Amino acid sequence: CLPSCRRAAARVSELVGSMLLRGVAQSGRRGLVARPVRVSARGLAAAAAAGQRILYRSTRGGQSDLTFSEAVLQGLGTDKGLLVPQAIPRFDAATLESWRGLPFHALAAEVMSLYLTDDDLSRSELEALTAASYGAQWRDEAVTPVTTLPGGMRLLELHHGPTFAFKDVALQFLGNLFELLLAKREAAGLSHTLTVAGATSGDTGSSAIHGLRGKRGVEVFMMYPEGRTSPTQELQMISVLDANIHNIALAGTFDDCQNIVKALFNDHAFRDSVGLAAVNSINWARILAQTVYYVHAYHEATSPGAALEG
Repeated sequence: CLPSCRRAAARVSELVGSMLLRGVAQSGRRGLVARPVRVSARGLAAAAAAGQRILYRSTRGGQSDLTFSEAVLQGLGTDKGLLVPQAIPRFDAATLESWRGLPFHALAAEVMSLYLTDDDLSRSELEALTAASYGAQWRDEAVTPVTTLPGGMRLLELHHGPTFAFKDVALQFLGNLFELLLAKREAAGLSHTLTVAGATSGDTGSSAIHGLRGKRGVEVFMMYPEGRTSPTQELQMISVLDANIHNIALAGTFDDCQNIVKALFNDHAFRDSVGLAAVNSINWARILAQTVYYVHAYHEATSPGAALEG
């Protein structure tokens, strides 16, 4: 276990003990609402031509001008806001139509490329990531196939990943992305370890563990409420014996687990010292990866040329 891993384990233990002594803290904080700035397609093209980067900011205004890599590795804004693009890329109908028929991993590379630059990941790196993330580990080669039900209704299937959870679509990618970004930081002489702290009621934990197991430079601490997940979900977590995976069954509820995760992220000195990272849906890379299957579903549910017809 890395020194940062030992510090994280000690801090989690401290917070668990503190919570048990105090009881469950009730939080009255307001929910976060992302209000990203939108730009026109012409404005985005002009920015690209001028060499400007796709940058990220906190929804609470405390951080801005972060790169894709910085936003992904940080996970949550230092002001507790969500990290989102400062401008939302748009693509025209012809571009959408040109993606029709691509395999899922190739479609993922096209969609994701809109939200990062070559300074974050080269095109070849991105394509290698998506190919590794959406390959043989999926039980259907379409990854998220669309089937037709009686009466003509279409059904998007999101259960073909390693843990049968829709979150596999994002977390298979996120594990590979973390590992690559850390390797690039190591090559640049920068800090190259992450400590992932997560809370789960079942599906996030097992999906994150299967996405992050064995990833170099990543230590995972996953908390779940003891006796409050399904037996299958618990077995999916505790049967993974990779050295970087640490499961914590907490006597309490999911909210208790989540309160500890929030406390860890709110301790800025600790957060920086161990390279704390998030795999829950606060991480932008999870949202980005999950947008791909909406584009895929549109192609599967419409006829060729539909986008051009409006």
